[in-house]
Amino acid sequence: MGHADLTPQTLKLLEAELSDRLQRLAQPGSMVLVRAGCGLPVAAGRAARRARLPLVVVLPSQDAVPALLSGRDQAAAGELLFLAAHVRLLSYDPADRDACVSADERLVCSSSQLLAVWDGSPAHDQDATADVIAYAHGRRIATETLWAPGYARYSTLPLPEEPS
Repeated sequence: MGHADLTPQTLKLLEAELSDRLQRLAQPGSMVLVRAGCGLPVAAGRAARRARLPLVVVLPSQDAVPALLSGRDQAAAGELLFLAAHVRLLSYDPADRDACVSADERLVCSSSQLLAVWDGSPAHDQDATADVIAYAHGRRIATETLWAPGYARYSTLPLPEEPS
């Protein structure tokens, strides 16, 4: 779980970092749980494969039928399904931010530990990472956050200087 607007270079760095962390955190019966989508879920899925941990992919559903994902998320879901050991359907609308936050909260409640990619910024209209981490803390779910020098989000990149 974490920011949806990570740069490609950050995702590449994170894939290696997550793989190492997952290998260290793994215990018998451990698995990696991601909500289908592009970016961080794919990096986490690839890291789970490298760490030899089973991947559980959560797909949105409506009336027990998988819901349609957006174009980028649809392509990512294909790779995640290929990497998955298990697939879970969860009733939520992937186009509704509040429904996605609610889905993340349900996933957190079903987990013993949360590994989150978070730069420490507060939640806002497009990003609820801070809220989901606070939710995990409130439920006493062990939480570890990753954010290293060199990681970047599209929304936090410096704006190009205007020519003089």
